[in-house]
Amino acid sequence: MVVSDPTASVQAMTTWPEPVRTDPPFADPERPALEAWLDYERATLLTKCAGLTPEQLALRSVPPSSLSLLGLVRHLTEVERSWFRRRLGRQPDLPFLYCSDDNPDGDFDDVDPARADDDRAAYDAEVAVAREVVAGYGLDDRGLSRLGKEVDLRWIYLHMIEEYARHNGHADLLRERIDGATGE
Repeated sequence: MVVSDPTASVQAMTTWPEPVRTDPPFADPERPALEAWLDYERATLLTKCAGLTPEQLALRSVPPSSLSLLGLVRHLTEVERSWFRRRLGRQPDLPFLYCSDDNPDGDFDDVDPARADDDRAAYDAEVAVAREVVAGYGLDDRGLSRLGKEVDLRWIYLHMIEEYARHNGHADLLRERIDGATGE
């Protein structure tokens, strides 16, 4: 007789929690508005992942694509790290978490359901560090793009909102494929 490990079934049943998502105000000064919209988009991504198991989060869209919700979380972890720490904070030598020159799509290609909670923790940590970094800068302060062009914090906020909005559209389709859920 084979006795299963009860903790294994609990681990397989773990799902990501629903985040708190606050609608941005209709009228706000520029910086609080940019921060509110970026936070809204960040929470939207996590809303698309809420209630799913690690295995569901790692499901691919359609062959040959490696797109998955977990891959999107990993990708946006790298994007947060790149724009706020490498570019604005001018830490160009900060290592990548999931990608390399030999594996530029590792954030999407190398998803592992067993590491989903670690990937979520890395995302949460990177967002927290991004908030700390921007606290020391004004909207007109500048960082360097990957191409060496100066970009101000305002541009970085707008780019991040656009990046999340585009990927949240992907997340909508991925989530609908997984369990039929649709929403904002």
